[in-house]
Amino acid sequence: QHKDAYQAILDGVKGGAKEKRLAAQFIPKFFKHFPELADSAINAQLDLCEDEDVSIRRQAIKELPQFATGDNLPRVADILTQLLQSDDSAEFNLVNNALLSIFKMDAKGTLGGLFSQILQGEDIVRERAIKFLSTKLKTLPEEVMTKEVEEFILTESKKVLEDVTGEEFVLFMKILSGLKSLQTVSGRQQLVELVAEQADLEQTFNPADPDCVDRLLQCTRQAVPLFSKNVHSTKFVTYFCEHVLPNLSSLTTPVEGLDIQLEVLKLLAEMSSFCGDMEKLESNLKKLFDKLLEYMPLPPEEAENGENAGNEEPKLQFSYVECLLYSFHQLGRKLPDFLTAKLNAEKLKDFKIRLQYFARGLQVYIRQLRLALQGKTGEALKTEENKIKVVALKITNNINVLIKDLFHIPPSYKSTVTLSWKPVQKADPSQKRASEDTTSSSPPKKASAGPKRDARQIYNPPSGKYSSNLGSFSYEQRGGFRGGRGRGWGGRGNRSRGRIY
Repeated sequence: QHKDAYQAILDGVKGGAKEKRLAAQFIPKFFKHFPELADSAINAQLDLCEDEDVSIRRQAIKELPQFATGDNLPRVADILTQLLQSDDSAEFNLVNNALLSIFKMDAKGTLGGLFSQILQGEDIVRERAIKFLSTKLKTLPEEVMTKEVEEFILTESKKVLEDVTGEEFVLFMKILSGLKSLQTVSGRQQLVELVAEQADLEQTFNPADPDCVDRLLQCTRQAVPLFSKNVHSTKFVTYFCEHVLPNLSSLTTPVEGLDIQLEVLKLLAEMSSFCGDMEKLESNLKKLFDKLLEYMPLPPEEAENGENAGNEEPKLQFSYVECLLYSFHQLGRKLPDFLTAKLNAEKLKDFKIRLQYFARGLQVYIRQLRLALQGKTGEALKTEENKIKVVALKITNNINVLIKDLFHIPPSYKSTVTLSWKPVQKADPSQKRASEDTTSSSPPKKASAGPKRDARQIYNPPSGKYSSNLGSFSYEQRGGFRGGRGRGWGGRGNRSRGRIY
């Protein structure tokens, strides 16, 4: 009946600024009354969303959700996703709000539009759509984020994960680990399998390729918080023992200033507490043991007159030894007769001499550190120097406890320590899930002498090698894929093949 009048409004988009402003308001207002003109109406509104006049663009974007009815919704979501590339902050916020409002009408339809652009859109659109999902999904109420919607997100994310950069991978793990349906043991297991696939644990490990090393580290960092008594780290621990430890000294990294060897050893230590039954346990324990020996020096030979025969005192690398000793102690529990039955007497004797020598050096440091920290509280402990000493005390105490265990006859694997860079968890029943996933498999040991603070730094004492990287890594770390797109994992070369949504 009023079709001609509505057509005249649609033609207003070709007019001057006043006509366009009116069109931006009236096209959506009467849209539902003219289904036969739906395509023309959406296209006309799109023209206004791309107008040179920013106020017309904003008005047109603000009204877009009114077109999101029935079959039109995925298309509107697709359009809004493309509009995320706007550099005008007010416009960008309008697009975000419009997307959120249509999310509440039909979450799956909206996600269809977003994922369609992530899989096939321009790089800037892809990047912003992923960011939108990683920041906004967690703000949506449960009635929007149903089990069916979460399953759709997982299915579509798997398609995207076939070809991602390292940074995108970290964001997708953040999105997926925030989904309620993946908080269960089987959900976590699914996520670990996704990470293992991304890490490509079947491939040959190339220590000389910084991208290969970096990919493994990025993936392992994503997996570590998912491991627990029920979700095992066996696959990763096996890969580290078989492929990474033997190549430890030749590892390369694109991240400047990162002590890559220490980083690997810390990850191995964190995973070792959640390792399940391992196929080649004895041979992997042997690899771990051999690597530990490299950092446990023999005492320097003494000349006949009792003086040091010109040899320098060996350097004790406490940070490395804490990680290796802890990993050996964790896996050793699974084969408690390794030191007595699997090593010959000569090797065991050699190991005991090394342990004894290391323990002597350790006692000297522990005394020095306790003396230096004696009576210091509050502000005094916050200085950089004292923070490092507090962490050093944690490291040396941990090694001390583990060495004492191995000196037992037969060696014992009963003591529990909290790794020096991990915060000591207080038992809180309401936090059972969190503590199960983030601490070692046993309760933390009683606080040792010297104040405990959450100063999560790495330390190698003065005679040892200082670690150049004093900060412990964060699971959100994005380093390593610097340069991001188009590198290493990152080329996303397949996308031009035009995967169809």
